Amino acid sequence: MRGYLDIVKHILEKGVAKKDRTGVGNKAVFGVKFEHDMSEGFPLLTTKKVPFRLVASELEFFIKGKTDKAWLQERKNHIWDEWCSPTKVPYGHSEEAQKKMMEEKDLGPVYGFQWRFFGADYQDQHTSYTGKGFDQLKEIIRLLKEEPTSRRMIMSAWNPLDLKKMALPPCHWSIQVNVIGNKLNLLWNQRSVDTMLGLPFNIASYALLLHLLAKESGFEEGKLVGFLGDTHIYDNHVEGVREQISREPKKLPTIKTEFTSIFDWKYTDSTVEDYESHPHIKFPIAI
Repeated sequence: MRGYLDIVKHILEKGVAKKDRTGVGNKAVFGVKFEHDMSEGFPLLTTKKVPFRLVASELEFFIKGKTDKAWLQERKNHIWDEWCSPTKVPYGHSEEAQKKMMEEKDLGPVYGFQWRFFGADYQDQHTSYTGKGFDQLKEIIRLLKEEPTSRRMIMSAWNPLDLKKMALPPCHWSIQVNVIGNKLNLLWNQRSVDTMLGLPFNIASYALLLHLLAKESGFEEGKLVGFLGDTHIYDNHVEGVREQISREPKKLPTIKTEFTSIFDWKYTDSTVEDYESHPHIKFPIAI
């Protein structure tokens, strides 16, 4: 995926030094476009290993509208471990605050809750929200099947009324699905982009969602597009960045899915085939 590497190089060359919430510091640019044609392969980064299992299980977590990070941990997915709802444990950098954040399981009304229950009154991770709020994902699927020429297939995770309850305000905050020439295209908007850790996951996650929506609706897979706002590289990632951009990209893998319905789909139903990558590069998380 040279498109991704071009973004990385652009930040290194043109990025401006900024302070940030984490205290780590970064170089950033604003307003970047990522684009990939799904006919060229599944966009799982090859210049470092990206664990598809973690991408897919997080997406299942979102599709199911779950907010309990214990569900992810039971599936050996620890990418949300460091965060929790600030209504349970206030965000902080101290050792004590971070220990409490690790122990608390409630993430608050994050992505999947907004996708499936937008507008419902959030209580905690154990409450059932069935039949409450508005199911944006179900509405997109209805439109794909009944009105595929619609330009209103939009899903938002940004709910200002719930932001203070969320472990993190949504970084990738909305998507639009569109059908042109029998191909299903998906565009996502992202306000804040951790280019080295987050963006490879975001690309693969929305590619997988595009893949599932195409299977659900019977359309071919088209373009994946990302409009990226504050796109940054943390200062403590630069050494790994230079290693990564020195590597030659490999051929993209393909994806295979055992499928009945997007609502019955489990992360183990999808596998990537012929995935070859360069070794993992460890980038520290900025909390």
